Amino acid sequence: MPTPTDAAVAHDPYAALRLPEFRRLIAARVLLTVASQIQGVVVGWQIYELTNNPLALGLIGLAEAIPSITVSLYAGHVADSVPRKRIIVPAVLVLFLCSLSLYLLAQPAGVALFAGRGALALPLYVLMLYVVLFVSGIARGFLGPAVFSFMPQLLPNRQLLANAVTWSSTSWQTAAVLGPAIGGLLFAKQGKGFAYGVDAALMLAALLLFVSIAGRALPAREGERLKLGESILSGVKFIFGNQIVLGALSLDLFAVLFGGAVALLPIFAKDILQTGPDGLGYLRAAPAVGSVLMAVWLTYSPLRRRAGRKLLWAVAGFGLATIAFALSKSFALSLFLLFLTGVFDSVSVIVRSTLIHTYTPEYMKGRVSAVNNIFIGSSNEIGAFESGAAAKLMGTVTSVVFGGVMTLVVVAVTAWKADKLRELETGTKEVSVAATSAL
Repeated sequence: MPTPTDAAVAHDPYAALRLPEFRRLIAARVLLTVASQIQGVVVGWQIYELTNNPLALGLIGLAEAIPSITVSLYAGHVADSVPRKRIIVPAVLVLFLCSLSLYLLAQPAGVALFAGRGALALPLYVLMLYVVLFVSGIARGFLGPAVFSFMPQLLPNRQLLANAVTWSSTSWQTAAVLGPAIGGLLFAKQGKGFAYGVDAALMLAALLLFVSIAGRALPAREGERLKLGESILSGVKFIFGNQIVLGALSLDLFAVLFGGAVALLPIFAKDILQTGPDGLGYLRAAPAVGSVLMAVWLTYSPLRRRAGRKLLWAVAGFGLATIAFALSKSFALSLFLLFLTGVFDSVSVIVRSTLIHTYTPEYMKGRVSAVNNIFIGSSNEIGAFESGAAAKLMGTVTSVVFGGVMTLVVVAVTAWKADKLRELETGTKEVSVAATSAL
């Protein structure tokens, strides 16, 4: 399939997808994400079923977030110091081994080994599940910056960047739609052991796809080579020196931290909406359905005017839909409200990702991505812990309403303080021009 020319890019919404290696990267990420989502549904239901404790659900997020945050800044430095494929392949291999471990723990022999008779048997078995998640968190901490900075290296020119970012987000959200639904159905129909087996098989397929992509040399570095400490902190300094990027990151950080109800969905599914694992899968998939549809819409109709204000309104809509979801007693209405959270969240994800790719030089994308991972990636897990702890203290419904209200407060403060983000006029058109001149 021919490589798109610069002239064709402006009129071709499928420009990035015409690149074979970019397609393989996207396919690998889809498989990886579907596997991770299956794992999230199954392990969440399994741990809640074993403990019947909302805090235990929050600890799932914490078990992944602590190692991810701990290694992120160093992982960003490594991603800018070592060819990125050399990081991606070992990290995905570790994720595959973690999925395989969950599969083995779900088998009768694994249950007998760690959950046999005795007062400490059940806590030990749950602890083993958390240990696997902890190890996977380390791998994800290294994988995120490497994949983020590797993707632009597969593009022949900067004109393709905005299109590639949009398709990357769309494919990720599509996988996030499929994963929870598949995970819930597999668990309900075939049991957790079979679902973990599918998870491991998909991880292996993703690993093989990543292996098939040719490696790339590191981009040329500007200036003198920094010492380790200076290199690690340079990504932090870069983001805090750019009000637009910092404002977009802050919106996502606090919206996910306070406004996310995903960690508590097993409680809503089982105790409030009276459904089973398959219903939980649909609830987990609903936000991603909304995100995919909005991402596809933005592919054909990118933000051209008042992108900053639309971003703020989108995050406010996310908070309002979260509050309404918490108060809903109808399964159908809850699905629709979660769908809306995905629609609003997609705007934020695409704008944020495009801004970071645009204003970050190639040679330091690993470090900036690492900070982004601390802001956003790990905020999902920390938000899960916050949701579990808040649900334990004030009740499930009240805690989610509180989170939605706090999201609205964050929007108001950001709109007041980040005037450059508020007045940001154009979306992908501006981004394409900026990318060409900045990188």
